[in-house]
Amino acid sequence: MARRMPDWLELQDDLLAFIARRLNLIEDYSSFRKVCKSWHSAATKNNFSSDLPRVPWLMLAEEEDNTDGSSCRKFFSLYNGMILKKKMPKASRQKCMESMGWLITIGEDEGEVSLLHPFSGVRIELPHQNTTEDYRRRQTGNLCTFFNRAVLSASPSHTSDYILMVIDGGKGYISFWKPGDLRWNRIILDQSIHPVASGLDVVYFNGYFYGVDGLGRIIVCDVSGSQSSRSHMVAKIPFDLLEVAEQSYILESLGSLFVVLRNGVHLRYFRDDCDRIPLTFIRFEDEDEDEEEDLTYGTTDFRVFQVDLASGKGTETRELGDTAFFVGYNASLSVQASKFPGIKPNHIYFTDHYFGSYLAYEEGGGFDMGVFNLADGSIQPHYNGISLSRISPPTWATPTLY
Repeated sequence: MARRMPDWLELQDDLLAFIARRLNLIEDYSSFRKVCKSWHSAATKNNFSSDLPRVPWLMLAEEEDNTDGSSCRKFFSLYNGMILKKKMPKASRQKCMESMGWLITIGEDEGEVSLLHPFSGVRIELPHQNTTEDYRRRQTGNLCTFFNRAVLSASPSHTSDYILMVIDGGKGYISFWKPGDLRWNRIILDQSIHPVASGLDVVYFNGYFYGVDGLGRIIVCDVSGSQSSRSHMVAKIPFDLLEVAEQSYILESLGSLFVVLRNGVHLRYFRDDCDRIPLTFIRFEDEDEDEEEDLTYGTTDFRVFQVDLASGKGTETRELGDTAFFVGYNASLSVQASKFPGIKPNHIYFTDHYFGSYLAYEEGGGFDMGVFNLADGSIQPHYNGISLSRISPPTWATPTLY
């Protein structure tokens, strides 16, 4: 007599909840919810281990031919190649930066600012960028480019006691917002670090916000007050190591601070020994057409420094062990590669980070993406498709449930 196969749709609720709690990938959780009504009922937020470390997905640019009104965005998984399609009308025509699973969105036309959770649709309205100090003198020509970095101290999904830190007005100023504030508050820079060089980045680490600029100066920001707060320098990477660095990143990994330097981000003249990116330059009447055809950009290399706050120094390293870094114009982060199949240890995953290209080329930005091998300096693609935008090119987004 043939044995009766078990009916997976008739599993008891407590067993379904047990299975759900064993899942740690959001794409597996999404598939689990779609099986049937009973499985969907078991896939609650409480049954999902939302505090587990996660690999960010690549949130692709909004597709220009998205004419059905759905405003869908696609998310690409680096470790299994899966593409998740999600309706996100609140992110349409918005520049998107990401921190702790939340998007910081900036409207293309009005410059409105908000926090948006991409998978739940929850939105938190923030003060307009014009409430930052001395806005009229420092505002950028394009409203989407005024804020160019945004970092949360904690996820709004878990607490209302959080701070959002932003870099604004040409990368030389730092402002922050707390829930309940009606305007952005200015960080007052110590005279020893003013003016801040370009390439500024910030990270939240051990209860403080730390920043690094293009001169390798590392600062800590005091945001204990509700109004203007101060910062001071706590470490410095030797300047002679940074003379050609075009973009700086700062991130936490395994309890330490790291600074990552990136070259090749800015426009440069094309040479025969590097690949030409086939972009269509938007020519203005007073520009030399021949020179435009010789312009290109694209990442050439990275350098990594581990920061010792006790000594105030940084030491260069080319060995990250089992760690992989993720950088771009969203908040930088690290993950333990061995926990995620397909993620390469001692590699740096990067997205396009040249704002000038988004407006200078008809196609927009998004070409300059890849995976950098810190050991041998080679670069390979992490996404083989084409995803370009003049508003919000692909960026990292950590999948979380609200």
